[in-house]
Amino acid sequence: MHLRLLFLALLLATLAFSSGGCLAVAVGAGAAGTVAYMRGDLEAEEPYGIEQTYTASRQAMEELGLKVIEGDSGADSLSARVAARDSSDKKVVVRLKAITSNATKVTVRVGTFGDEAKTRRIYSTIREHLKAAVAEPVPPLEPVSTPAVSSESTPPAEDSPTCPTL
Repeated sequence: MHLRLLFLALLLATLAFSSGGCLAVAVGAGAAGTVAYMRGDLEAEEPYGIEQTYTASRQAMEELGLKVIEGDSGADSLSARVAARDSSDKKVVVRLKAITSNATKVTVRVGTFGDEAKTRRIYSTIREHLKAAVAEPVPPLEPVSTPAVSSESTPPAEDSPTCPTL
């Protein structure tokens, strides 16, 4: 009996330690979908293309005073990476992966073991830049003047050639 209880306690302890890391799941506002912070990474899906998300990520890093590491950052049409250092020299990495042409998976990590508060702040700043890019007003188009067309058909002038009727 004691052996069985000891085995059960060991099993529960092993399960508790193997699922380490903090798991906090919150449903994001609007079309952002699910945002999850697990084992030091914040993962989210954004309804924006990878180019737009990459630009917003770089802008967020600069706004927050993080120094972007140019040699460790880059993008193509399928994935992108923005790496930076914070004031305490912790590495900050934003990884992007294109899901579709209008959806991108965003993963943010601060430091080796993660920093949830900083990670969430970086992510929210990226979202602000994405929303601002969409909300920028588009300059109005110049009106095009078109000649007025009357509803009555005008007969051809007498000098103009006409097609013979069959």
